[in-house]
Amino acid sequence: MQKQLIDWWQKWLRPTVVRVAVGIVVTICLTIEVLGIWGSNAPMSHAEGIFPTSVAVNTQMASTSKYTQYKPTALPDVTVYRSPDCRCCGGWIHHLKAQGFEVKDFLTPEIEGVKQKYNVPDHLTSCHTAIVDGYVIEGHVPATDIKRLLQEKPNFLGLSVPQMPMGTPGMEIGNHKDPFTVLSFDRKGRPAVFNDYPAS
Repeated sequence: MQKQLIDWWQKWLRPTVVRVAVGIVVTICLTIEVLGIWGSNAPMSHAEGIFPTSVAVNTQMASTSKYTQYKPTALPDVTVYRSPDCRCCGGWIHHLKAQGFEVKDFLTPEIEGVKQKYNVPDHLTSCHTAIVDGYVIEGHVPATDIKRLLQEKPNFLGLSVPQMPMGTPGMEIGNHKDPFTVLSFDRKGRPAVFNDYPAS
């Protein structure tokens, strides 16, 4: 009797149970895959359909983390030389940091020597001198103009906002803004208009 039951299990019942179990698993997987497709407008791979709460979610989280950490337009550091007595230079540095620049701030009583070292023309000088990616930035040049300079990479020495016009970054006093011009200059000190800012 026992032998007959074993033979019956091996020949008939076990294959039937296995077929039914496989059918149930396949049905569940197909159902989850269809629901996964209906729940998203984006195409879904077979693995994502079978495991929507593990593989797909983990892949999405990893992808999001990757793109969050990626910085395609990293800005170079700006090295600023300024007098210890000049407060408006600090305002310009805050402006640069707010625009995404990292700033190395050097206080020096020999600011005139710095300007001579970097060939800043006398008629274009201002209160501070900065170096970024090999270019000289003299005075309160807006960060947008520095970014444009770094993107275009023109063949000149640097940019300057001569003197200290009211309303330039770091020189804000209320809503008043004087008109000013951002000038480029070459190694011979020859200026050219890089950008114009009207009064407001």
